Amino acid sequence: MGLREWALGGILLSPFLIYVTLALLLTFAVRLLLRLTPLGRWVWHEALFDVALFVCILTLVTRTLGPL
Repeated sequence: MGLREWALGGILLSPFLIYVTLALLLTFAVRLLLRLTPLGRWVWHEALFDVALFVCILTLVTRTLGPL
């Protein structure tokens, strides 16, 4: 995929913005899955867990879709 800018209607978008959006959607999906299962009650501090989960998922998305 590379780190080239994307043109959308004359506006240049950074690929990192797309990575962040995808990671945010995946974080919401994982968080919803955790809340629906008994694993969600093992989370001690929800805000810290959400940030850490987002950073981990963003790292995976960037490593997967980013340049080698």
